[in-house]
Amino acid sequence: MSLRTGNDGGSMISVITIDREYGSGAADIARKLAERLNWKLWDELLTSEIARMMECDCQAVEEREERRDALSHRLFKAFMRGSFEGTLNAQRVRMVDADCIREAAETVVLQAAKQGNCVIVGRGSAYYLQANSGAFHVFVYAPLHEKVERLRKMGKSEDEAYLLAETVDQDRAAYIKQYYAVDWPARPNYHLMINSALGEDASVDVILSSIAIFEKARSST
Repeated sequence: MSLRTGNDGGSMISVITIDREYGSGAADIARKLAERLNWKLWDELLTSEIARMMECDCQAVEEREERRDALSHRLFKAFMRGSFEGTLNAQRVRMVDADCIREAAETVVLQAAKQGNCVIVGRGSAYYLQANSGAFHVFVYAPLHEKVERLRKMGKSEDEAYLLAETVDQDRAAYIKQYYAVDWPARPNYHLMINSALGEDASVDVILSSIAIFEKARSST
């Protein structure tokens, strides 16, 4: 199955955002979805573009994107903003932190959506593109044991996998609450929520079928 493609600002879906729980396999689902549609995938590419804009390496972005800054960093930044010296040096010191990365991510996401025919993974895309009628928003989740098993296959120990599955999403929820003032996952912001336990290919099928149904229903109103 494929979608009608286009970027004319009309009723056709030209952007799919994929928000996700950590360890749910959403990155692989997004990749297969982009391949099926022959669309551009904005996942690692999005991180690379943010790093380019920030003039830093990708690792610095990966360590901070979709996470709140540590309390020590937030206190230091508040001190810098309140100090005379910090004000003088504001243009010369570019801090790679959650605020700067969020701003860069918004710019990249909006640019990607404008180009159209793309799949965008996380980074606030479902929130930045709520008013975009050509965007379809998906949330991917999975049972805890499935996430742990997937993380173990990626080389994590069982204890580390459980810890990551439980804490990364807590951090992400706190980040979403801080920057978008919603409780994550904010269900009204998604057209579809899907359990990846279905399997990657089946999940792609469900997403494409749901979009086709959505487009048909919208065109008949």
